[in-house]
Amino acid sequence: MSLRKKIADSPKVNRAVEALLAGYVRFAYRTSHWERRGFEEMDACVASGEPVIFVLWHQRLIMAPYLFNTSLGRICALTSAARAGRLAGQILVRLGFETVPMSSHKRHVALSREVLRRTKEGCSIGIAADGPRGPARVSSGVPITWARMTGCRVFTVAFAERKVIKLPTWDRQMLPLPFSRGVLLCQEWTEEVPKKPSDEQAEKLRLRLEASLDEITDRADAAVERGGQSQKNQAG
Repeated sequence: MSLRKKIADSPKVNRAVEALLAGYVRFAYRTSHWERRGFEEMDACVASGEPVIFVLWHQRLIMAPYLFNTSLGRICALTSAARAGRLAGQILVRLGFETVPMSSHKRHVALSREVLRRTKEGCSIGIAADGPRGPARVSSGVPITWARMTGCRVFTVAFAERKVIKLPTWDRQMLPLPFSRGVLLCQEWTEEVPKKPSDEQAEKLRLRLEASLDEITDRADAAVERGGQSQKNQAG
């Protein structure tokens, strides 16, 4: 085993990296000014013990702990079993989430049963619609399957910030910077999902969810761009 792989697989190294990144995300959030919009309905569901399905694009995953209020109820995020996925999952755990690792060895039936069990316990489910490997901003059919299976209401969420770093990953993962301004948006996806949709119906629903995620994400980006332009105009 190479030295690089030994370091990457070291539990001590991984714990240190997890703690560092989780601490950074907390710092970036707490030192920036955030506007939170549209969360009333989702927060009310969670506070009443009703689990929801929480969906976003993988690019915005890093701020998921601030898009879901874990003081109101539990949420379980699906994470990849690959090294990067495990790291992301442990960062989410440090910020209040529970996780279920996805694995190529784990049958979809077993994963679906685990999701159903969690929702019956009152735990919401969080998923990146295009994760864990993309392509970016192309939704899988998984959120539709779970909405049908669990009967949970579906909420799309997004964050945007005026100052971010876009990492060199397949989705250009967005890392917030401190001392900035941003928005956190939420909107219920209200399409009715039949108990036994045809393949054509399922594909139409997938495309509508994809469009809804694009809409809320683009709206978040536009909000911070307008805010920056407004401040420039005032300064001028």
